[in-house]
Amino acid sequence: MAASDPGDSRIGSAEQTCEARVGTPRVPADWEKQRSIWIAWPHEHETWPGRFEAIPGFFRDLAGKIAESTTVNVVGDPSLRKQLEPLPRNVVWHPIATDDCWIRDYGPTFVVRGNQRHAAIDWRYNAWGGKYDRWERDDAVAEKVAQISSWKRARSPLCLEGGALEHDGNRTLLTTSACLVTPNRNPGWSREQIRAELTATVGCQEIVWVDGGGLAGDDTDGHIDQLARFVDPQTIVVASCDDSSDENAAGLAENADILRRWAERRKPTTRVVSLPIPPKRTIRGQRVPESYCNFLRLGRDRILVPSFGDAASDDRARSLLRELASDLSPNVEVTSVDCRDLVWGLGSLHCASCNEPEATCNEPEATCNEPEATCNEPEATCNEPEADHNDLDP
Repeated sequence: MAASDPGDSRIGSAEQTCEARVGTPRVPADWEKQRSIWIAWPHEHETWPGRFEAIPGFFRDLAGKIAESTTVNVVGDPSLRKQLEPLPRNVVWHPIATDDCWIRDYGPTFVVRGNQRHAAIDWRYNAWGGKYDRWERDDAVAEKVAQISSWKRARSPLCLEGGALEHDGNRTLLTTSACLVTPNRNPGWSREQIRAELTATVGCQEIVWVDGGGLAGDDTDGHIDQLARFVDPQTIVVASCDDSSDENAAGLAENADILRRWAERRKPTTRVVSLPIPPKRTIRGQRVPESYCNFLRLGRDRILVPSFGDAASDDRARSLLRELASDLSPNVEVTSVDCRDLVWGLGSLHCASCNEPEATCNEPEATCNEPEATCNEPEATCNEPEADHNDLDP
């Protein structure tokens, strides 16, 4: 899609127009107050060939770490519950069967109006464009999560994963074309139709298509949560590579260039800060997609950052995220979590979790779940004007 001219005022106009309207839908940022974090209990041995034995213990520890400050809702087949017993304080088990554990991608996207619950968006899910044989149980999880948590479910005809969407809490969305405008997920959909559906469902006014490229070894086609994340409304970290000979270097540099050119035109200007990936690491001859962008934010004051066994890189990433996040929360706690085994499943902390924001229910309990909402019509109050940025011309 053609980018608007650098002098175009549509971005600022869109923000001013919708900000003035009370109750426009938006997806809260992860640094806002969290009601709970959802995780799905691991059980598929083939997700971690030869290393599955370490994974249930990792998820026990992860649930415990999150539960220190935030309620943890765990979904899993009832037969798996004994692996987490006794349940840690602040952890709740829900008997919901899954195909795999990457709930960020098949869980709902929670949308609010003001401080009230608006909808839990239930995207179509097909295991990253049909790369794996089973996904029907995962595709049913979002509806069940919405029902349990008393959010009105809104089923979208769009096929995408939650890890493909990065929100700033103020209706700006980062994503990649390879995960949305693609025949293995949305055959027959144009970029414009996809943009209209995203506007209607999550209220975004500005979409930045970060299309430099994804990480080698990643089976998602380039999820944004591995490539670029908001740390606060005016700060983005973008994955970078110190080694210019690395196969990831050129694509990550292009991602950073796209974001920096977009950020320079924004008012107020947005900082784009490089967050270097660790050196290349392989398991059984296969490169694993390691990125510190895949951190889990637990509200303003806590961040869990993956570590991958390279002490210098791990320490640098943790220190940088602490420095950047302290602008929003001076006492932020940034904790490393060893993800060397987890990432063999081709995902990390953000992939393995789903943030549910704190919001009030604006209807009686019975009507929070019913009737279902549909998501294929534009939202009248924030459909125009909009900004939509692809690979911007210099």
